[in-house]
Amino acid sequence: MLRTKLSVVCTCVLAGGTLLVAGCSSTIEDKAANWSPNKLYAEAKDEMNSGSYEKAITLLERLEGRAAGTPLAQQAQLDKAYAHYKSGEAAQAVATLDRFVKLHPSSPALDYALYLKGIVNFNDDLGLMSFITRQDLAERDQKAAKESFESFKELLTRFPDSRYATDARLRMTYIVNSLASYEVHVARYYFGRGAYVAAINRAQAAVSDYQGVPAIEEALYIIVKSYDRLGLSALRDDARRVMEKNYPQSSYLTSGFKAGLKPWWQFW
Repeated sequence: MLRTKLSVVCTCVLAGGTLLVAGCSSTIEDKAANWSPNKLYAEAKDEMNSGSYEKAITLLERLEGRAAGTPLAQQAQLDKAYAHYKSGEAAQAVATLDRFVKLHPSSPALDYALYLKGIVNFNDDLGLMSFITRQDLAERDQKAAKESFESFKELLTRFPDSRYATDARLRMTYIVNSLASYEVHVARYYFGRGAYVAAINRAQAAVSDYQGVPAIEEALYIIVKSYDRLGLSALRDDARRVMEKNYPQSSYLTSGFKAGLKPWWQFW
């Protein structure tokens, strides 16, 4: 419900030690009470354009009820999800989009709803922030990345020719790189602490689950080095041959872990 503007005027007089209330009145003002659906939507868009997303959400919620069953109500729901997203309210945005998909399975805007759901969980700014914090994107929680991937995947499966398909494919590639890099980050963590068997397991998981991504080069190097530290020379040599075959010019073999100082996501 639209927040109301409360105006209270009180006049108090102190006489003879007695508090007298000469007058006290309250009025509630709701300017949007008589607005048409089109007026509500126009005002909500103005609020969104000015960055007042909380006000826009309030107006869009009222519009949903007033224009129920119309295309305008569907648009209000999508705009509300976007406003939640811009306000940093990811859970509310996703809940709104899930409700839209459930209620409007034949909507011409269904591809946008799936795309926006993917965007909400994408968090592409993490790579840029890690340039300052020295924290790799792969060090972050990957749950949102996986949910983002699934949304983009559903979009491409159901709407391969959508106007959002090209961007969705690029973001899916980025997410796969992130997930692979996460596995390698964990493997590197174990290796640095002398847990070589655990390092091998995580690095092999990355090699098995993600192929053709930049992080696999380091994963193979971790396997080589871990077998070397364990004194398993035959397995070390086998892993090295695999690495040399797939990455004949690998700088890891000459520079070690220093070769991986440049994050893979800097191209984004």
